[in-house]
Amino acid sequence: MSLATKSRAFIDYVEGWLDGLPTVKLSKLIDDPSRVAVVSVDIINGFCTVGPLASPRVQGIVKPIVKLFGDCHAAGVRHFILTQDTHEPDAVEFKQYPPHCVRGHVESQTVPELLKLPFADEFVVLEKNSISSAINTGLDRWLDEHPELSTFIAVGDCTDLCTYQLAMHLRLRANARQHRDARVIVPENCVQTYDTPVKVARQLGIPAHDGDLLHAIFLYNMWTNGVEVVKKITR
Repeated sequence: MSLATKSRAFIDYVEGWLDGLPTVKLSKLIDDPSRVAVVSVDIINGFCTVGPLASPRVQGIVKPIVKLFGDCHAAGVRHFILTQDTHEPDAVEFKQYPPHCVRGHVESQTVPELLKLPFADEFVVLEKNSISSAINTGLDRWLDEHPELSTFIAVGDCTDLCTYQLAMHLRLRANARQHRDARVIVPENCVQTYDTPVKVARQLGIPAHDGDLLHAIFLYNMWTNGVEVVKKITR
């Protein structure tokens, strides 16, 4: 029996779970805005508009992320963390992916839609040289300096790569530290991944990547590990 046949019931289950995600109001999530942080990963030009890894699927989440930033700021949130690929020219990661988002290149810059927000000068930007937002980035040091934070809204790309690493780090860090009231929330409309169809992958000699399936499976995996996955967050 093929994997596709054996897994059909599970895939249907995950699809039903994804379709049933709740929409939540920001007022239900934010009791004390001083204890909330919005953490965005890789909302930069190199994954949205320019370069070998730019994807229209990822570009599609920029608008809802900008709206979420604005809504959170209006609700009193003042912690906005942007972890962003800023690779060295000889990055080891380039063995797995084509060179992208090199330091000093337009690809490594924050998308203009976020920079146009009137509170953009409040952003804390952390550079990263891998798909991890935590390793060698200063994120843990920043978190240690803000022990009052207990709610994290994680957004960005890619669902199965950097976003997964970010959300899981925040969740597991809280678990390891017995931070019982910590919440990590991922709004599905503010995360996305790229798609490389099998036919295209074979033509180019690169790994195929089913964006819809991996988006769903990795969101589901986050949920099974204690991350709160919602459809979207509204005012």
